[in-house]
Amino acid sequence: MLDELAHAVPLALLFALPVAAVGGVLLHVMRRRSIAAAMVTLGLVPLAAALGGVVGVSGFMYTPQLVGTIAVCGVVGVVTVPVAWWLGRRFAREALWQREADAAELDAVRHAEAARRELVAWMSHDLRSPLAGIRGMTDALTDGIVSEPADVADYLARIRRESDRMAGMVEDLFQLSRATSAALHLCLVPLALGEVVSDAVAAEGPAAAAAGVEIVADSPQDWPVVRGSDSELTRTVRNLLANAVRHTPAGGRIELTAGLRGDHAWLRVQDGCGGIAEEDLPRVFAVGFRGGTARTPGEGPGAGLGLAIARAFAEAHGGTIGVRNRAPGCVFELALPRASVRA
Repeated sequence: MLDELAHAVPLALLFALPVAAVGGVLLHVMRRRSIAAAMVTLGLVPLAAALGGVVGVSGFMYTPQLVGTIAVCGVVGVVTVPVAWWLGRRFAREALWQREADAAELDAVRHAEAARRELVAWMSHDLRSPLAGIRGMTDALTDGIVSEPADVADYLARIRRESDRMAGMVEDLFQLSRATSAALHLCLVPLALGEVVSDAVAAEGPAAAAAGVEIVADSPQDWPVVRGSDSELTRTVRNLLANAVRHTPAGGRIELTAGLRGDHAWLRVQDGCGGIAEEDLPRVFAVGFRGGTARTPGEGPGAGLGLAIARAFAEAHGGTIGVRNRAPGCVFELALPRASVRA
């Protein structure tokens, strides 16, 4: 027995090792082309090496043992090849999915970083401008350069306006941070959508009147009941209204409508902005995005984050928010889960 093993082992190695070496090279080539082909090769190489060793040990002579070994290797190969091919295709799909997921995540991180840098640059500009104005007017008052009562009152009023504008920017940053925080938890209760909108219209009414813009709501008493948090939902609607007022020219009109679609309620804000460029529509709710490149201190209060805050609060409610062009401007549509009870 030992003599037979001593004779068989060298012959088996002599014939199996070259087959294994060729299989290794073939596996390296296949790995670069197809995962499925590489898996099939990986399954066949051991079989081929084992078959080569058996043939070498048999001395290339026909024996019943050789026929049995070839038959077993053939059956194993018939089973191994389809399984290896299926596993290879599965691994390839998972690898492709993972690669696409990693690429999407990296792309999202890059966009978020770009938005952060853009936001920081814009905020730096917006805060620096009113601060410079406040400092200049304060120096003028302190040094006595401005001493007439009317001029002093005008300077103080301008300082107050600039202070309010900076306070609005800081408040927007706080609300954005809160709305996008993973720790945000809203207490959702049934709310009459008409009442929420009425509160928002009352809050934004003075700004609309000053801008010469009319806000019209279509039968708000008949609007559906939604599940929401009063303060956050009111803030969302106010931001949509403030954006509409800001971009609707004097003499224009903002129309508010609402209804039901399945298990969701919708609220539409139609403004008269003249439309948004198609390439800008996907970016309207992005943090730090503004359609125009010019930014001046006279753009009004806030940090230009209203739509980003509105989207974050809408998603925190389990809803969505979108925009599309429709003459004479565009329509912002807020969708929210409807309440299970009626108010």
